[in-house]
Amino acid sequence: MAETDKPEKKKGGWLGRLLITLLFLIIAGVLVVAATLWFSWNWLQDEVARDGPHREEVTLALPRGSGLIAIANQLESEGVVSSGDVFRAWVTIDGGDRDLRAGEYAIPAGASMLEIYELLREGDTIQYLVTAPEGRTSAQIVRILNANEVLTGEIAEIPPEGSLLPETYSFHRGDSRQDILDRMRADQQALLDELWPNRADDLPFETPQEAIILASIVEKETGEADERPLVAAVFVNRLRRGMRLESDPTIIYGITQGEPLGRGIRRSELDNDQNPYNTYFIDGLTPTPIANPGREAIESVLNPPESGYLFFVADGTGGHAFAETYREHQRNVANWRRIERDRGRR
Repeated sequence: MAETDKPEKKKGGWLGRLLITLLFLIIAGVLVVAATLWFSWNWLQDEVARDGPHREEVTLALPRGSGLIAIANQLESEGVVSSGDVFRAWVTIDGGDRDLRAGEYAIPAGASMLEIYELLREGDTIQYLVTAPEGRTSAQIVRILNANEVLTGEIAEIPPEGSLLPETYSFHRGDSRQDILDRMRADQQALLDELWPNRADDLPFETPQEAIILASIVEKETGEADERPLVAAVFVNRLRRGMRLESDPTIIYGITQGEPLGRGIRRSELDNDQNPYNTYFIDGLTPTPIANPGREAIESVLNPPESGYLFFVADGTGGHAFAETYREHQRNVANWRRIERDRGRR
């Protein structure tokens, strides 16, 4: 019996050695794969963290609807990554292939793939600015938007006078002119909603639209920010006393619809009682605003300072001389005329 058992032991030893060999090969294969993955991962991390090949800032415009493959190829073709495949592999592993946003980007000089990836994922696109100055008419603001070459599309119609909030607005390439105009209207309404409930008591007007009309006149009367409250106080005081506003910019608006007159107002234009904007003849406010007032002018009208001033005239410095009495105002007017005569002699 002992002799017959020996072959079975040899057979069992052979199978054991085979299993051990196979197990060793499997472990070795796993280790090789693991080592390969480890080295590949470290190589990939080094590659995406390496400085990019571009030595200057690059403006990159990614079209809407671009997928990861198209974006990676564009990055490589425009020289901001050394390999589109590497960029695509990193984004795919990170799970951000659906997070990249279209738009126009300023890629910093030498930015790494990691930095570019974060830039595109955050959607940190280039912002442009357009400014609508205070005191411009709606037609003039539309012209400013139409002249901007980065904005797109056409404006459907000129908004009502005084319905826009003059301000500096940021936008991205591809945004439309109508979008900016709509934002101006929404911002002005939001500002009125904020300021109107906190207005002063006993104001000589009853509606937000009337406040905008008066604010537009204040805006056109002075370009000095610190004078707006005093000018507003003068007009509020005059309205409270039933006095006419007697504002030259209102006459000009009735003549030119807010475009520059290019000369002084003629006596015949001052005496024209057919001009519905001639506040030397009409009582109270003009039929519409004469411009788009800014926040400070609106605030000044809604909460004017306590003052006895009823008159003002230019003082030769770019500002105005204010007066409580007509006699004092006449002295200020005489002084202003002397300044004008002296300037005419030079």
